[in-house]
Amino acid sequence: MKLIEVLQSSPTTLIIVLTIAGLMVGSFLNVVIYRYPIMLFREWRDMAKEILTEQGYKISGTANEPLLDDKQFNLVVPRSRCPKCQHLIRSWENIPLISYVIQGAKCTQCKTAISLRYPAIELITGILFGFLAWQFGWSWQTLVYLVLSAILVVQIFIDIDHKILPDPLNYILLWLGLFAAYMGWTIPLTDAVLGALFGYLSLWSFYWIFKLATKKEGMGYGDFKLLAALGAFAGYQQLLLIIVLSAGVGAVIGITMMALKKTERSTQIPFGPYLAIAGWISIFWGKEIIDLYLRSSGI
Repeated sequence: MKLIEVLQSSPTTLIIVLTIAGLMVGSFLNVVIYRYPIMLFREWRDMAKEILTEQGYKISGTANEPLLDDKQFNLVVPRSRCPKCQHLIRSWENIPLISYVIQGAKCTQCKTAISLRYPAIELITGILFGFLAWQFGWSWQTLVYLVLSAILVVQIFIDIDHKILPDPLNYILLWLGLFAAYMGWTIPLTDAVLGALFGYLSLWSFYWIFKLATKKEGMGYGDFKLLAALGAFAGYQQLLLIIVLSAGVGAVIGITMMALKKTERSTQIPFGPYLAIAGWISIFWGKEIIDLYLRSSGI
């Protein structure tokens, strides 16, 4: 109880504690980003096998079976290990940021380079948690936005890796946004409901207009659901800003990557990361951005 009293009375202590907690959560998010898609692929495979078997089809192995074997695999087990030499990661090798520096960004056994992305995700999560502690202090808002930020980080990197935005994570965000609005912790409930509704319908409409015009799919249904979830947090008033910001950032990055010959025109670029980043910015600074634009435009 004394710790809670200290965190409530000392904003500086809360910022420090949540920043450190964010680094540790970021370490866990690395596990989620890697393992959760594999868990989903297994689930989808098993569902497909069951349906096809019921229809009388014979199921044979595939090239992906080694990845989708039947060993126990979830967010807890097996223990993390080096993908190259299978060395089990010891506790002291899993300290956020510090272990990466001490090990020289290499596996202690086989000396294979460790991706910079792992400490980057830890650092990003730590910064986000520290910012929220500074912005909202000890409050229910802080807790809600901590969960929002953590899930958005996961969605961003899963979409980058696999071009999917898992429905369960989108649904958690959607219901969390609506519940937080109902409890009076974020925005008015009416704004949240309309934000979720119009968020989904706006991208859904664009999807079908684009598909009818070009015979191609411009985005996936996960993008619709993610914008609906973001609308539940930001309100319907911020939806246009989220779409404009995400499209603008996506266009700039896409053109830059093509100029650097990192991608081609035909390369599919996931829209989810831009949507998530734009949504996060709009939730906290959307009104200020819109007011600044209106003032600069003389409207």
